[in-house]
Amino acid sequence: MVSEHAADYPSQWAAIESIAAKIGCTAETLRRWVRQGERDAGVRPGLTTAEGERIKALERENRELRQANEILRKASAYFAQAELDRPFKR
Repeated sequence: MVSEHAADYPSQWAAIESIAAKIGCTAETLRRWVRQGERDAGVRPGLTTAEGERIKALERENRELRQANEILRKASAYFAQAELDRPFKR
């Protein structure tokens, strides 16, 4: 809506303020949506929504893998110690 009606206002911010009041959100919220839409369209530099979601997914996977590695490291140390404590069989 902002891009469609930007020509009716002296600035983009004026359009954002007017439209935000009409749709019931704050001007800052609408401004963020407009900026993200511009990034997604390639008009403005920065991370697109898809790229941001991909980064979050990769960070989550990285965190899970680090936790799994820590669990495996501790389990390995536990079983190695248990093997050392086991009586020798003849």
